[in-house]
Amino acid sequence: MSVLDKVFKAYDVRGLYGREIDEDLAWRIGYASARFLHGQMAGFERGLPMSNRIVVGRDMRPHSEPLARALIEGITASGTGCIDIGMCDTPMVYFAINHLGTCGGIMVTASHNPIEYNGFKISGPHARPVGSESGLTAIRDTAASVARAPGGAAAGAVQAMDLWAEYRKHVAPFLKLPRPLKVVVDASNGMGGRMIPALFSGTALEMIPLNFELGKGFAHPPNPMVEVNLGQLKAAVTKSKADVGICLDGDADRCMFVDEQGRSVRCDLITALLGRGFLADNPGAMVVYDLRSSRVVSEEIRAGGGVPNRCRVGHAFMKKALADGQAVFGGELSGHFYFRDNFNCDSGAIVFATMMSVLAAQSQPLSALIAPLKRYSHSGEINFEVADKQAKLDEILAALKDAKVDHLDGVTCQYDDWWCNVRLSNTEPLLRLTLEAKDEKLMKEKLALLQGMLGKPVDH
Repeated sequence: MSVLDKVFKAYDVRGLYGREIDEDLAWRIGYASARFLHGQMAGFERGLPMSNRIVVGRDMRPHSEPLARALIEGITASGTGCIDIGMCDTPMVYFAINHLGTCGGIMVTASHNPIEYNGFKISGPHARPVGSESGLTAIRDTAASVARAPGGAAAGAVQAMDLWAEYRKHVAPFLKLPRPLKVVVDASNGMGGRMIPALFSGTALEMIPLNFELGKGFAHPPNPMVEVNLGQLKAAVTKSKADVGICLDGDADRCMFVDEQGRSVRCDLITALLGRGFLADNPGAMVVYDLRSSRVVSEEIRAGGGVPNRCRVGHAFMKKALADGQAVFGGELSGHFYFRDNFNCDSGAIVFATMMSVLAAQSQPLSALIAPLKRYSHSGEINFEVADKQAKLDEILAALKDAKVDHLDGVTCQYDDWWCNVRLSNTEPLLRLTLEAKDEKLMKEKLALLQGMLGKPVDH
């Protein structure tokens, strides 16, 4: 496998800096992305202003700045203009693409990966995702065939731009605080450390910051979906008697919530809670959720008078489902939350603002709001290393042949009192299992059955 084949994933480009990702590759990706994104402009609706420019942002990793410089050189070498918005969270790039009407944008980040990794998240016009099925393969092929032209004159112009004031105006309507709240925010030494003060300082939120320092490594891995990484946040919430805690990932597009008792709240339950709030203001609207989510999500959406839309896992599918169905809101088990009024894009800042607004409007604590939603026992997503993934799926289907089966994403087997989904990793020899049952006893029984076929779980 070539280095390019290794670092080009299903939804982005990511690898070890210096060994797999370097400035030469950044230049070639910049050049190839510009060629591809410029070609995409012709396929979009008339009447929507769009310029032949690309937004570039970067995270706080020490190698993100030199990679961004090389990326910009590659973009401009193609004759495409570039708007450099500097160090920011990934959702700010989505905002900038739409706010400025550019033909796309690229964020230099490795998201929740360790400090030695880096990479690129590429978006097209209107911040639509560029993945392996929507242009990333073409970008890879062009990057493989082009050579960096050192010292060549740039044909495209570069403009540095500070958009924080405009970004704050965009996010501000989502924050409505009838009463003050105390919140502990763990930025994971990632871009939340810049985004949270820039967007929420001066509000009625009393914020206790954790790990806001940038450029000095990570106090804990910047992945809030791993329970052990929430230990510092949980302790701070209970010690300070805060209303809520939030932990953001490295590029601040994902988050996890902790209630006032220091207990983590699963993200599909957040989708159910926030979905009811959006439906109160948008009767009959659609809410999108990924198929790993609890049955409680669709039940709550219907109870709120909305239309539930069960979707494949991944931001490309979620964003398309929101756009196609004109959905008001969407959420994934992984901590990505999507908003119609944010160009159908995900945003850690906006889900933070929305969650604070819901809490401030209630007299009950978060634990009490979530308690009625814990109607079932849910396993979360569990990974298994499997050499022959398709053969293992066939074995599971044979064992559960009396289930109602669908293949929306992997295999989902439904029974009246339990269900499971087993889906394939796009990039690794992994099967990912999610299971839910009417109670914990049945959940453990069925989990033992599936683990007997899948083997020992692996951390990933």
